[in-house]
Amino acid sequence: MATGIQKNLVEKNAEYAQKFDQGHLALPPAKKYLVLTCMDARIDPAAAFGISLGDAHVIRNAGASAKDAQRSIVISEQLLGTREIILVKHTGCGMLTFTNDDARALVKENLGPAAAAELSTLDYLPFPELDTAVKEDVEFLKRTTTVPDDVPITGWVYEVETGKVRQVV
Repeated sequence: MATGIQKNLVEKNAEYAQKFDQGHLALPPAKKYLVLTCMDARIDPAAAFGISLGDAHVIRNAGASAKDAQRSIVISEQLLGTREIILVKHTGCGMLTFTNDDARALVKENLGPAAAAELSTLDYLPFPELDTAVKEDVEFLKRTTTVPDDVPITGWVYEVETGKVRQVV
């Protein structure tokens, strides 16, 4: 039996597909850039950052972590030709609210000792300060050998309260 969320997906997709006329778009992003941002539901990257369908890759994960996104970044650049990285973290991010120890304790409490053991070495990549985290992730991308030296990399903060972005790096 389908959940309400699943039913909504099917209904909204039917409406979308009825008007869809972008099936001709090429696989590589037309504007050859990627945006790495958080999975936070308050961020609509297409609307907030002016990304039209087919323009860019949008990679999302908890906290807009460059380390967590490295596999997708390599695929985007090496297989699909992106040539610029825009990293966007945001105010009010959940990753500012806990430590690795907090996350491990929560996993043990909610999922049990087997799950806790399975994830015991996982770095959840939390961060205590937003601008510093942006700078550190940009530096990580600039240092890694998996991103070519000539790829422009910038770091930004999206303000969920106002919808505005500001450049950090």
